[in-house]
Amino acid sequence: MNILLCGANGFIGRHLAAALAARGHRVLRGVHSADGLDDAVAIDYTRDHSPEIWRPRLKGVDVVINAVGILREVGGATFGALHARAPIALFEAASQAGVRRIVQISALGADDKAQSRYHRSKKQADDYLATLPVDWVVVQPSLVYGPDGASARLFETLASLPFVPLPAGGRQAIQPVHIDDLVEALVRLVEHEGPLRGVLPAVGAEAITFRDWLMSLRAQLGLPRTLGLPIPHWMMRSAAALGERLPGLLDRETLAMLERGNTASCETMTALLGRLPRDASRFIAADTARERALTARSNWMLPLLRFSVALVWILTGLVSLGLYPVEASYALLAQVGITGAAAPVALYGAALLDLAFGVGVYALEPPRRRWLWRAQMLLILAYSVIIALALPEYWLHPFGPLLKNVPLFAVILLLHEFEDVPRRWTT
Repeated sequence: MNILLCGANGFIGRHLAAALAARGHRVLRGVHSADGLDDAVAIDYTRDHSPEIWRPRLKGVDVVINAVGILREVGGATFGALHARAPIALFEAASQAGVRRIVQISALGADDKAQSRYHRSKKQADDYLATLPVDWVVVQPSLVYGPDGASARLFETLASLPFVPLPAGGRQAIQPVHIDDLVEALVRLVEHEGPLRGVLPAVGAEAITFRDWLMSLRAQLGLPRTLGLPIPHWMMRSAAALGERLPGLLDRETLAMLERGNTASCETMTALLGRLPRDASRFIAADTARERALTARSNWMLPLLRFSVALVWILTGLVSLGLYPVEASYALLAQVGITGAAAPVALYGAALLDLAFGVGVYALEPPRRRWLWRAQMLLILAYSVIIALALPEYWLHPFGPLLKNVPLFAVILLLHEFEDVPRRWTT
């Protein structure tokens, strides 16, 4: 069959495109930029809001699959544009063009009780599709887990923390579905020979609490048991409000969807697959657990180390600018041979350099940040050599001011080496 798959570069779309191609179908990949690639169709969901734009793209197409979705609005990529107006125009054009079947990948919770703009916009397209005289199915996945998914990275990172954070105690009900089960179900719907009209809740085998979900992931990663850390409701709401100004998955919309719960009967999913969906306790393959645990830990350890190093440089710079008695600083400089007019230049120049190093940790992008780490290591070596030669007593100081340069150097070296390691956070 000829299949137009919109959102082919997304998380679900990538997996589905590969599965359909493996079954011998011709997949026309609807993407934002075709770039001259074979079987790629350029679409712009922020602007393609009339059936006339879509009809030429549907010549010879047997099945349309809409896998476009966003969790957060950015510029013109709004919920109304991507979840409602563009899909409705596509569905209308597909009906007019005689497309045999339309598969809409919606979301569990896009129903009459929907509160979030995400769910309400999805429901608009779902409801419109149900009015058309074509074969159609609305697939409503719960939380979808896949090794290369953004949510998988987030939840595994949370599960790997020394104490697992639990929003409002982690009592929210969820029913995660594995990407392999979801894709298999979608392929079966595409290939189904009889008439098809209805809604499919795509969920895992059992509903579990958010707490049990994170603890299960931790066990699958091979990490030791730990305690949960309940996060008060007011604190989560504050964090979600802040999250709207930062990159990531947490904002007030996603928090509200989590609080509402995300479960359904798995009977229809089981009947379609001919078996129970994979249990959430078996999502992580044993042979990948060690690598995934290392990645999950690095997802929070490396940012923590970066913050710590930046804090050291910034506070050191501020202390040198006057928090520490200036005359005492000049006395130390005199001990290494820096006096007169050179002393304030050395003192304030070094302080400003320290501040620049601290700010640069966050101001510079990763490729340039490697040079920053190298400069910091060189400066630490220079400081250490000068102090060791001019003030050798600091080697034996009870507070170890010079010896502390050794672990600081090691931490910066680690950050330098991990700077270009590919991050496993795709969408």
